[in-house]
Amino acid sequence: MKALSGSRFNALWLLLVAVMIATRFKHFGDLLHLPDASMALFFLGGLYLCRHWTFVAMVLLAVALDWISISYAGVSDFCVTLAYSFLPLAYAVLWYAGRWYAPRMNQSALSLLGAFGVAVLAAVASFAISNGSFYWLGGRYAQPHMSEYFARLWQWGPLFVRSTLSYVALALVLHAVIVRLALAMQQKEA
Repeated sequence: MKALSGSRFNALWLLLVAVMIATRFKHFGDLLHLPDASMALFFLGGLYLCRHWTFVAMVLLAVALDWISISYAGVSDFCVTLAYSFLPLAYAVLWYAGRWYAPRMNQSALSLLGAFGVAVLAAVASFAISNGSFYWLGGRYAQPHMSEYFARLWQWGPLFVRSTLSYVALALVLHAVIVRLALAMQQKEA
Protein backbone atom coordinates (compact mmCIF):
# COMPACT_ATOMS: atom_id res chain seq x y z
CA MET A 1 0.00 0.00 0.00
CA LYS A 2 1.26 3.45 -0.86
CA ALA A 3 2.10 5.72 2.09
CA LEU A 4 -0.57 8.24 3.00
CA SER A 5 -0.09 11.89 2.12
CA GLY A 6 0.46 14.31 5.01
CA SER A 7 -3.14 15.50 5.19
CA ARG A 8 -4.58 11.99 4.91
CA PHE A 9 -2.12 10.72 7.50
CA ASN A 10 -3.14 13.50 9.91
CA ALA A 11 -6.86 12.95 9.30
CA LEU A 12 -6.58 9.22 9.92
CA TRP A 13 -4.34 9.76 12.93
CA LEU A 14 -6.92 12.12 14.46
CA LEU A 15 -9.73 9.68 13.68
CA LEU A 16 -7.90 6.83 15.44
CA VAL A 17 -7.22 9.06 18.45
CA ALA A 18 -10.89 10.12 18.60
CA VAL A 19 -12.12 6.53 18.41
CA MET A 20 -9.70 5.48 21.15
CA ILE A 21 -10.87 8.30 23.39
CA ALA A 22 -14.55 7.53 22.70
CA THR A 23 -14.26 3.79 23.34
CA ARG A 24 -11.54 3.55 25.99
CA PHE A 25 -12.52 6.42 28.24
CA LYS A 26 -15.77 5.32 29.89
CA HIS A 27 -17.12 8.67 31.07
CA PHE A 28 -19.41 9.68 28.22
CA GLY A 29 -22.54 8.00 29.56
CA ASP A 30 -24.26 4.69 28.90
CA LEU A 31 -25.09 5.40 25.26
CA LEU A 32 -21.44 5.48 24.26
CA HIS A 33 -20.17 2.43 26.12
CA LEU A 34 -18.95 0.78 22.97
CA PRO A 35 -16.45 -2.06 23.28
CA ASP A 36 -12.90 -0.78 23.61
CA ALA A 37 -11.45 -0.39 20.11
CA SER A 38 -7.84 0.03 21.27
CA MET A 39 -6.54 -3.31 20.06
CA ALA A 40 -8.14 -2.87 16.63
CA LEU A 41 -6.77 0.67 16.45
CA PHE A 42 -3.26 -0.59 17.07
CA PHE A 43 -3.59 -3.04 14.18
CA LEU A 44 -5.11 -0.39 11.91
CA GLY A 45 -2.50 2.15 12.96
CA GLY A 46 0.24 -0.25 11.96
CA LEU A 47 -1.53 -1.02 8.70
CA TYR A 48 -2.19 2.56 7.63
CA LEU A 49 0.08 4.88 9.61
CA CYS A 50 3.14 2.61 9.96
CA ARG A 51 5.36 5.19 11.66
CA HIS A 52 7.05 4.12 14.89
CA TRP A 53 6.41 7.43 16.65
CA THR A 54 2.67 7.03 16.16
CA PHE A 55 2.84 3.65 17.89
CA VAL A 56 4.58 5.26 20.87
CA ALA A 57 2.05 8.11 20.90
CA MET A 58 -0.86 5.64 20.83
CA VAL A 59 0.59 3.68 23.76
CA LEU A 60 1.04 6.91 25.72
CA LEU A 61 -2.53 7.94 24.87
CA ALA A 62 -3.86 4.58 26.09
CA VAL A 63 -1.96 4.89 29.37
CA ALA A 64 -3.11 8.49 29.83
CA LEU A 65 -6.75 7.54 29.22
CA ASP A 66 -6.48 4.69 31.72
CA TRP A 67 -4.95 7.01 34.30
CA ILE A 68 -7.69 9.61 33.78
CA SER A 69 -10.39 6.94 33.93
CA ILE A 70 -9.05 5.52 37.18
CA SER A 71 -8.14 8.82 38.81
CA TYR A 72 -11.14 10.94 37.84
CA ALA A 73 -13.93 8.81 36.36
CA GLY A 74 -14.23 6.12 39.02
CA VAL A 75 -13.07 3.22 36.86
CA SER A 76 -11.65 0.30 38.86
CA ASP A 77 -7.88 -0.19 38.94
CA PHE A 78 -8.29 -3.99 39.22
CA CYS A 79 -6.34 -4.61 36.01
CA VAL A 80 -3.46 -2.30 36.87
CA THR A 81 -0.87 -4.72 38.18
CA LEU A 82 2.65 -5.72 37.14
CA ALA A 83 0.96 -7.28 34.11
CA TYR A 84 -0.05 -3.82 32.85
CA SER A 85 3.58 -3.37 31.81
CA PHE A 86 3.03 -6.10 29.20
CA LEU A 87 0.33 -4.15 27.37
CA PRO A 88 2.83 -2.31 25.13
CA LEU A 89 4.05 -5.73 23.97
CA ALA A 90 0.46 -6.84 23.29
CA TYR A 91 -0.11 -3.58 21.39
CA ALA A 92 3.16 -4.01 19.49
CA VAL A 93 2.07 -7.43 18.21
CA LEU A 94 -0.97 -5.79 16.63
CA TRP A 95 0.81 -2.67 15.38
CA TYR A 96 3.73 -4.48 13.80
CA ALA A 97 1.52 -7.20 12.31
CA GLY A 98 -0.38 -4.42 10.56
CA ARG A 99 2.87 -2.72 9.61
CA TRP A 100 4.22 -6.01 8.24
CA TYR A 101 1.12 -6.48 6.10
CA ALA A 102 0.91 -2.88 4.87
CA PRO A 103 3.21 -3.35 1.82
CA ARG A 104 1.12 -6.35 0.76
CA MET A 105 -2.13 -4.37 0.89
CA ASN A 106 -3.78 -3.22 -2.32
CA GLN A 107 -7.31 -2.64 -3.61
CA SER A 108 -8.19 -6.30 -4.19
CA ALA A 109 -10.70 -8.20 -2.09
CA LEU A 110 -8.10 -10.92 -1.54
CA SER A 111 -5.73 -8.33 -0.08
CA LEU A 112 -8.39 -7.11 2.34
CA LEU A 113 -9.12 -10.71 3.30
CA GLY A 114 -5.39 -11.18 3.93
CA ALA A 115 -5.36 -8.13 6.20
CA PHE A 116 -8.29 -9.58 8.13
CA GLY A 117 -6.49 -12.92 8.45
CA VAL A 118 -3.37 -11.22 9.81
CA ALA A 119 -5.60 -9.29 12.23
CA VAL A 120 -7.08 -12.57 13.49
CA LEU A 121 -3.64 -14.03 14.22
CA ALA A 122 -2.38 -10.80 15.78
CA ALA A 123 -5.49 -10.41 17.95
CA VAL A 124 -5.13 -13.97 19.27
CA ALA A 125 -1.43 -13.45 20.03
CA SER A 126 -2.08 -10.05 21.60
CA PHE A 127 -4.82 -11.46 23.81
CA ALA A 128 -2.59 -14.35 24.88
CA ILE A 129 0.07 -11.84 25.96
CA SER A 130 -2.26 -9.46 27.79
CA ASN A 131 -4.38 -12.17 29.39
CA GLY A 132 -1.44 -14.44 30.17
CA SER A 133 0.55 -11.68 31.83
CA PHE A 134 -2.49 -10.68 33.89
CA TYR A 135 -3.19 -14.25 34.95
CA TRP A 136 0.38 -15.27 35.75
CA LEU A 137 1.85 -11.97 36.98
CA GLY A 138 -1.16 -9.93 38.12
CA GLY A 139 -1.25 -11.36 41.62
CA ARG A 140 -5.04 -11.72 41.46
CA TYR A 141 -5.08 -15.53 41.58
CA ALA A 142 -3.71 -17.27 44.67
CA GLN A 143 -2.85 -20.60 43.03
CA PRO A 144 -2.53 -20.07 39.27
CA HIS A 145 -2.38 -23.25 37.20
CA MET A 146 -2.62 -24.15 33.53
CA SER A 147 -6.13 -25.64 33.51
CA GLU A 148 -7.62 -22.53 35.13
CA TYR A 149 -5.59 -20.31 32.79
CA PHE A 150 -6.89 -22.15 29.70
CA ALA A 151 -10.46 -21.97 31.04
CA ARG A 152 -10.12 -18.19 31.47
CA LEU A 153 -8.40 -17.87 28.10
CA TRP A 154 -11.32 -19.66 26.48
CA GLN A 155 -13.84 -17.67 28.53
CA TRP A 156 -12.55 -14.20 27.59
CA GLY A 157 -10.58 -14.80 24.39
CA PRO A 158 -13.46 -15.09 21.91
CA LEU A 159 -15.09 -11.90 23.23
CA PHE A 160 -11.81 -9.97 23.00
CA VAL A 161 -10.96 -11.27 19.53
CA ARG A 162 -14.52 -10.76 18.28
CA SER A 163 -14.70 -7.11 19.33
CA THR A 164 -11.23 -6.41 17.92
CA LEU A 165 -12.09 -8.09 14.63
CA SER A 166 -15.46 -6.34 14.41
CA TYR A 167 -13.72 -2.97 14.36
CA VAL A 168 -11.08 -4.23 11.91
CA ALA A 169 -13.77 -5.64 9.59
CA LEU A 170 -15.66 -2.34 9.69
CA ALA A 171 -12.48 -0.43 8.83
CA LEU A 172 -11.63 -2.77 5.95
CA VAL A 173 -15.16 -2.47 4.54
CA LEU A 174 -14.85 1.33 4.74
CA HIS A 175 -11.46 1.03 3.02
CA ALA A 176 -13.06 -0.94 0.16
CA VAL A 177 -15.93 1.56 -0.18
CA ILE A 178 -13.58 4.57 -0.20
CA VAL A 179 -11.31 2.93 -2.80
CA ARG A 180 -14.30 2.14 -5.04
CA LEU A 181 -15.63 5.68 -4.74
CA ALA A 182 -12.21 7.14 -5.52
CA LEU A 183 -11.85 4.89 -8.58
CA ALA A 184 -15.35 5.83 -9.78
CA MET A 185 -14.54 9.52 -9.41
CA GLN A 186 -11.28 9.08 -11.34
CA GLN A 187 -13.10 7.33 -14.15
CA LYS A 188 -15.70 10.09 -14.34
CA GLU A 189 -12.98 12.73 -14.60
CA ALA A 190 -11.16 10.83 -17.35
